[in-house]
Amino acid sequence: MLLLAAAGSKLMLEAIVFLGAAIVFVPLAKRFGIATVLGYLLVGLLLDPFAAKLIDNPEDLLHFSEFGVVLLLFVIGLELQPSRLWALRQSIFVLGGLQVVATGSLLMLAVWYFLDIRMSTSFVIGYGLALSSTAFVLQLLTENQQLSTTHGRQAFTILLFQDIAVIPLLAILPFLSGVQQQNYDWIYFAKIISVFAGLIFASRYIIRPFFRFVASSKANELLTAVALFIVLGVSQLMDYIGLSMALGAFLTGVLLADSEYRHELEASIEPFKGLLLGLFFMSVGLLTDIKLLFSQPFTIIGAAMLL
Repeated sequence: MLLLAAAGSKLMLEAIVFLGAAIVFVPLAKRFGIATVLGYLLVGLLLDPFAAKLIDNPEDLLHFSEFGVVLLLFVIGLELQPSRLWALRQSIFVLGGLQVVATGSLLMLAVWYFLDIRMSTSFVIGYGLALSSTAFVLQLLTENQQLSTTHGRQAFTILLFQDIAVIPLLAILPFLSGVQQQNYDWIYFAKIISVFAGLIFASRYIIRPFFRFVASSKANELLTAVALFIVLGVSQLMDYIGLSMALGAFLTGVLLADSEYRHELEASIEPFKGLLLGLFFMSVGLLTDIKLLFSQPFTIIGAAMLL
């Protein structure tokens, strides 16, 4: 009991410190015209000197807060009905495909030519750098109310294709490393198809009737519980079969976009999404090695600007 009490007290202290720092420094950052994302990152950097005393394992905090990204993609999916997603198919595969292939190939050739690294390693580096952080870009677009603009929609379609492109890129890695055995056989892809088919079936014939059943109880807090259960459950299922949890949450949101409880779902998830996203960005700042930046400022800043 004493151990549980001590763990609970430490967790409470961590929550107080993070919330206190966020509500003080993020509004200050906004006052000086700094984006909210950068404000959260700065909070993480400011907390870095005290991290060892506050948090036993910052990496665990980052993994937990990644559910904020998952919830963000779910909420975006709720606003994008399947018919609208189908209408964007050309932008997703043409624009997104061009971005990934062109950027990845150019970076791969640059790394191979200038750094004299073998082609297989250059491929991994080039296509890794061709991918973007969905959480950062979508949060910035949402914050500036640009997600519904032309460039906002195009950026979203590219990000969506990048999430899809991760699947074949991961499948190629074992061959590039020279490993003969790999797990990406027909059974693996059959599992993926089965999961997506199951999601389509469940969204129509299980989840929606269940929402009606829960809503009939008039216990509004249970709608929040059901929404979190569905998002976290699908995310874990995607993680189990080796796919992006954020992509799974997005597809679930799209499948529920024309549900009569879409607005209730969005309102239930929104507070958790905002807090967990803030915690995610603070965790990134917390894990940033600021000493490395001071020791090699020209290399790091120059490489970032070049990219």
